[in-house]
Amino acid sequence: MLLGAHTSIAGGTHEAPPRAKAIGATAMQIFTKQANRWAERECEPAERKSFRTALAETELRALNAHDSYLINLASPDTALRKKSLASFICELRRCQVLGLGALVSHPGNFMDDRESGVARNADAIAEALAEVPGRVRVLLETTAGSGTALGATFEELAEIIARVPVRLRRRVGVCIDTAHIFAAGYDIANRYDDVIAQFDDTVGLDRLGAMHLNDSKVPLGSRRDRHELIGEGAIGETPFRRIMTDERLAHVPKVIETPKLDDAETTDRRMLERLRAYATG
Repeated sequence: MLLGAHTSIAGGTHEAPPRAKAIGATAMQIFTKQANRWAERECEPAERKSFRTALAETELRALNAHDSYLINLASPDTALRKKSLASFICELRRCQVLGLGALVSHPGNFMDDRESGVARNADAIAEALAEVPGRVRVLLETTAGSGTALGATFEELAEIIARVPVRLRRRVGVCIDTAHIFAAGYDIANRYDDVIAQFDDTVGLDRLGAMHLNDSKVPLGSRRDRHELIGEGAIGETPFRRIMTDERLAHVPKVIETPKLDDAETTDRRMLERLRAYATG
């Protein structure tokens, strides 16, 4: 079972694996730099060595990063898009050096015209993947759909992927965030099978590279991104039981991004224990 949490890198990336181990994680998501700053950095050989040494002491089997929240590959602003693309390429390079399998990315905000935003996002992803060859995949994260955000529908994600050149398309997939798709109007609380079937028909389960398991503080179709503890929000525990026992999703890494409350380790461990209990009935 590939299950874990978004884990802090405070003190350095090598500090994340022990934190993941402390909650019994077999999957882990990290930032490879401060997510709210443009400043980029290189991963020096010493960092790579210390990170992999720390990994060797854990049961972690699936590793991914989430890119900076400042990146907007769909922006019509030439300067912002150029800056975003450069940052995105740096994100991919750090993932490659650290040995991570995927980079989760929000598709961005189109600002002007939706179709043009879709094209700009796909073009930027293709350019970045061509610049950073290797095995790291880009996983487009489903969004709640507020404002001009792209990625709130499966059709939109499928369109972005289809615009990436065939030679690079195998390195592009999707990360489903349960809170986001619920907020976008996909009723996994009452129509789980229908939603999964719709995703499979539109995008394909073979492109599902990761899942963010989060309950929602806000109701169905609210278009707001507000995470809640597993089983304690508007989605409820039933869909998470279904996810944890759905054989079609057994190979998909699943990480939580739920509130940390007063003690991140204790809260994350409790959420993972709850999900494991769902899996065993």
